[in-house]
Amino acid sequence: MENTHIVSAFDDDLNNLNARIEQLGELAKERFVMALDAIATQDSKTLDHIIAGDKELDVLEAEIIQTAFEIIALRSPRATDLRRVMVASKIATIFERVGDFSKNIARRTKAIAASGHETIPDVNIGRMGHMAEKMINDAMLAYHNLDIKAAIELRNSDVELDHMHTAFYNEVMAMMTDDSKVVGSGVHLLFIGKNIERIGDYMTGIAEEIYFLVEGTQLEDERPKADKSSSKLS
Repeated sequence: MENTHIVSAFDDDLNNLNARIEQLGELAKERFVMALDAIATQDSKTLDHIIAGDKELDVLEAEIIQTAFEIIALRSPRATDLRRVMVASKIATIFERVGDFSKNIARRTKAIAASGHETIPDVNIGRMGHMAEKMINDAMLAYHNLDIKAAIELRNSDVELDHMHTAFYNEVMAMMTDDSKVVGSGVHLLFIGKNIERIGDYMTGIAEEIYFLVEGTQLEDERPKADKSSSKLS
């Protein structure tokens, strides 16, 4: 009876931990989508909300990590159970980073808006954004279901986002070269594009954590990577 009680309490702890992670993931995705939409609208209230609201993600991440530490201290989990707790805290940190990138996108968008009537390069960053949003959704679903097949597919899909980012980078650079009026806003767009590309990288990190959680080993093959702009812009 005592062992049953301990197992039940541990399951309750994990369910609560995972519910908080899903809450954090949804919040991070929401802020990212808001940041994408605000690139077009340049609505100052929305941008300020994204920037100020990053603290909410920070607090939630800290609470999740604290909960993970308490579970380890109180329950002394081993093997798979320990991996479940440790992976949960790592994924929480990754989702918090999505919030950071969304905040950075909002700040860059505010800088573009503050430039007044400066010409903005005519490029479509939405395609990259939608791909990154899909990767966030896929990461959340793969984690919820502990689906390693979906996790591997997510990891490999980052190549597509890398190709998009390289094309976007080259397009903006070409426009900046041809028209000096777009240089100021173009630089901000380059950093926004890099933030979106980095979100894809972090989603592959979640995919790798899911694989480790289920299989107990790291993926052996090197992660596919196709972005050619990393040496030029960080």
